[in-house]
Amino acid sequence: MSLITAIDPTRASLAQFAAELPADTPVVMLNLLRFNPQASDQSGRTGREAYAEYSRLIMPLLAAVGGQPIWLGRAQCALIAPAGESWDEVLLVKYPHQQAFLQMIGSPEYQAIVHHRSAALLDSRLIATLEGA
Repeated sequence: MSLITAIDPTRASLAQFAAELPADTPVVMLNLLRFNPQASDQSGRTGREAYAEYSRLIMPLLAAVGGQPIWLGRAQCALIAPAGESWDEVLLVKYPHQQAFLQMIGSPEYQAIVHHRSAALLDSRLIATLEGA
């Protein structure tokens, strides 16, 4: 298990993302997800079920900003990681530029559904990546 858990971006990490990424370059967000056995919202759902609801609801919001999921897989075995660290799913989501991501997560529509994500996750990582070396 990770030493430090993280579910949501901080103001500082969002400011860094906005300032450091080129404004007109596509960005792929690497999501590492570890689900709660039971969602933390007392809904009776599993974390995986709560995340499935979040995924269903976010699809129109992604499309509205030109974003799209490009790969989803079940994490199996961490070959290079701190002892005990594990993830349940890995997800890649492509956005046309960093402003598209910021616009989406700042929208009232996103704010209305993000609680499903928060309830679903025990831990996560969200890493912005740019194509090329």
